[in-house]
Amino acid sequence: MSEIDYEKLAEIELQKDEAEDAQSEQEKTFIPPPLEDPELNVNHPYYDVARHGIIQLAGEDNSGRKVITFSCCRMPPSHQLNHTRLLEYLKYTLDQYVENDYTVVYFHYGLKSLNKPSLKWLQTAYKEFDRKYKKNLKALYVVHPTNFIKILWNIFKPLISHKFGKKVTYLNYLSDLREHLKYDQLNIPQEVLRIKDKNKGELIPPVMKETVSYLKRKGLQVEGLFRRSASIQTIKDVQKLYNQGKSVNFDDYHDIHVPAVILKTFLRELPQPLLTFECYDHILGITSVESSLRVTRCKQIIQGLPEHNYVVLKYLICFLHMVSQESIYNRMTASSLACVFGLNLVWPSKGTASLSALVPLNLFTELLIDFYTNIFHSRTMPGEVLP
Repeated sequence: MSEIDYEKLAEIELQKDEAEDAQSEQEKTFIPPPLEDPELNVNHPYYDVARHGIIQLAGEDNSGRKVITFSCCRMPPSHQLNHTRLLEYLKYTLDQYVENDYTVVYFHYGLKSLNKPSLKWLQTAYKEFDRKYKKNLKALYVVHPTNFIKILWNIFKPLISHKFGKKVTYLNYLSDLREHLKYDQLNIPQEVLRIKDKNKGELIPPVMKETVSYLKRKGLQVEGLFRRSASIQTIKDVQKLYNQGKSVNFDDYHDIHVPAVILKTFLRELPQPLLTFECYDHILGITSVESSLRVTRCKQIIQGLPEHNYVVLKYLICFLHMVSQESIYNRMTASSLACVFGLNLVWPSKGTASLSALVPLNLFTELLIDFYTNIFHSRTMPGEVLP
């Protein structure tokens, strides 16, 4: 959303995470974990940091690469941990493995206002990791990401290269690690094992869930749905409410096009497109596929999406299919909806889509909407919901 104080918003989201995670007084108070490395002793050059077990070597991934884990739940309050030393220890650990390919697993659970490093520290940390560290990092898995992570992405977007961004994979479920790593070697913190996986049953972003739900109830037969504009000031007001984590009652605005514009804007302003940068070139190739095979090709492309992207896309396309079924009233056929949503679902990693790209992008989106049942019926995710 435009004109956002991301630093303030990040703090709000982190506080919301704390409220969800703090289930007992014991969890609110940091208790140093027992030493898990029997070889660690007071003569270790970074004993003051290493003793907490925040950074650990955790075996190898499925490709035989060394795995380094970073567990936020093991970070003590900031006044008990020198974050400069933490950064030095992280580099000290990685220096032993960066000459070869390696993988990092970041367990986000447990990061709180009490123990989080400053944004300045995070910026310094990213800049400290020069090409020597980034070149052989083959994958960074972020486990249990929250809105706080998404906001950080916006803050650091000017610093993060597209090449590095492609190495980042978000995992909502611990079980997803089994596809990539030797799970039993990870030594996952008990705090992480005890929690419910983030977003389980809540895979759909609130802004999408609320706009779709409202439009389904009151907008399916509105002529020109998604084609009409709404008051710019009203849209800014609603965006501000969402950014502050507050509830939105669309009845207050007396304009069905407000939630429609909010939904389009949400998709357009995602850090990465819902259909991902990786799918862009594949989607452009849809026009070169024989007409009778295009639906099958669409299905192949979206089957390769990350789990979360797939679930959210399925939810959205299911709703757009409903809208198209009411086109006799709303005048919004699958083709009309594709013209509106095509460029909001996918765009190139650099620059903007060319005019020649609009035809395949819109065709792909139209096929998704028209053949929703055929394309999406065979892949169902745990906790998945439909509009």
